[in-house]
Amino acid sequence: MKVLLAISALLGSALAAAIPSLGSEYNGYKVFRIPTVDQNLAQVVRIIKELELDTWEFPKTAGSAADVVVSPSQLSAFEEATAGLTVEVMHEDLGASIDAESAVVSTYEAGNLTDAWFNSYHSYNDHLQFLRDLQAQYPDNSELITAGNSYERRPLQGIHIWGSRGKGKPGVVWHGTIHAREWITTMVVEYMASSLLSERSDATVKSILDKYDFFIFPITNPDGFVYSQSRSRLWRKNRQPSRNNNIGTDLNRNYPYQWEGRGSSSNPSAETFRGIPGDSPEVQAHTRFMQSVARSQGVKMYVDWHSYSQLFLTPYGYHCSRLPQNHQKHISLATAFAQALRAVHGTSFRVGPTCNTIYQVNGDSVDWAVEVGGFELGFAAELRDTGRHGFVLPASQIKPSGEETWAGIKALMARM
Repeated sequence: MKVLLAISALLGSALAAAIPSLGSEYNGYKVFRIPTVDQNLAQVVRIIKELELDTWEFPKTAGSAADVVVSPSQLSAFEEATAGLTVEVMHEDLGASIDAESAVVSTYEAGNLTDAWFNSYHSYNDHLQFLRDLQAQYPDNSELITAGNSYERRPLQGIHIWGSRGKGKPGVVWHGTIHAREWITTMVVEYMASSLLSERSDATVKSILDKYDFFIFPITNPDGFVYSQSRSRLWRKNRQPSRNNNIGTDLNRNYPYQWEGRGSSSNPSAETFRGIPGDSPEVQAHTRFMQSVARSQGVKMYVDWHSYSQLFLTPYGYHCSRLPQNHQKHISLATAFAQALRAVHGTSFRVGPTCNTIYQVNGDSVDWAVEVGGFELGFAAELRDTGRHGFVLPASQIKPSGEETWAGIKALMARM
């Protein structure tokens, strides 16, 4: 047994250092933010399309901003096209920022779960080990669960958590990393799962666990996540082939409810490619899993954790003039989340319906959860930051982001 543990620990250490540096792909690339107003929105959109810029955030309305990636070969044309516009630098050298992000990797030994886990980003295999270690540390209140497998046959691994009264209560489901490049969501979802268990004797947490079971999946797009760590840091979609030799479906446009519309794309090369309704193995597995929980014990709340923009969003995404019957309850709970979160580190989150607050989204998981999955409540969170770092968030922000998000969701759950 000691030999096995030693081998496991050595393997864990090796995996912890297995995130390669991917910055060279983006050496010399810059990321800019272009704020928009009524007078320049059309101009900014035209620049993006004419220069074929990769966009992190696309400006949908005046007052929103465009966050764009500019390659060295595009820089001269970009500077000429944006002369006279306000342009802010997010990343002076995106490659250097990615290298710095990947360099902060702490050694993780299997079976030695500590808060140091939240000091750095980790490999996919280490995340699986984290869940095993977390469950082993709290065997009376948790079990490992698998919703199914990804396109490349990776397990859709999660953890089921319950309180002192045992299993079988209405379910709360949390999903992280549906978009592969949003690494902070993996870490924050794990932080909250760990906090649910480590603080289970706290009066507020105990009350929550006495009412609900938690089904938590930190990585719902494992193939894309692995690809973002091994080949292309800013990869978003899954790795399912589509027509014309394109790869990847946006899983958050693939849920089979209000799937077709302006908030998704039929173009297989687009970042928001919707595929065929519910055709991705990941969406099929997660919808089956959630429907199974709904049938067996009922479901209460679904949260899909994203980055970035510092938003806490309510239904709907598919239509900007439609709201659920319990809209006011959603807003009240979202406001409680934002207020409690801000009290920790002063971070401000905006609250509102998805379509009205950011843009139209078709085929997203939250709309499916509340309209098909049977959930009373559904939210989408956009975690740190508001654009200074975007998807390439420094590891130093993992723990503060976890702390504030945990405070926010705890306040929400105490009121739901």
